[in-house]
Amino acid sequence: MSPLKDRITEDMKSAMRARDSERLSVIRMLLAACKQREVDERIELDDTAVVGLVDKLIKQRKDSVTAYQQGGRTDLADKESAEIQVLQTYLPQRLGADEVAAEVVALVAELGAAGPGDMGRVMAAAKARLAGKAEMAAVSAAVKQALSK
Repeated sequence: MSPLKDRITEDMKSAMRARDSERLSVIRMLLAACKQREVDERIELDDTAVVGLVDKLIKQRKDSVTAYQQGGRTDLADKESAEIQVLQTYLPQRLGADEVAAEVVALVAELGAAGPGDMGRVMAAAKARLAGKAEMAAVSAAVKQALSK
């Protein structure tokens, strides 16, 4: 089992002991998503895959928060925001906007990319290099910026 999954399991046990039902339900949901992916793909998830899964779950929750706020359901938006806070504890330290931009510029130079036509190629390389370290929406914006010069 990966060290991150071990940490998540230990956090689940401590949430059970503390009777923290909100945190416990989020952690159980995360472990269930990990197990589902392992069963579906017949693999053992490593830390990188778990971080990717956490990223995906956070993105889903952010989309839900936006939808709930537009619908005037602040109670549900607050619940989703609380889930995001719990899930973010399992992500590594994120790169800042300047660091992301620097990485993207270096990547564009390495690949010799020029113009918007190379967006897919640069994004594929950026996703491989920056997965879990930066939010992909920010990476995409930085790639567009770098290729438009």
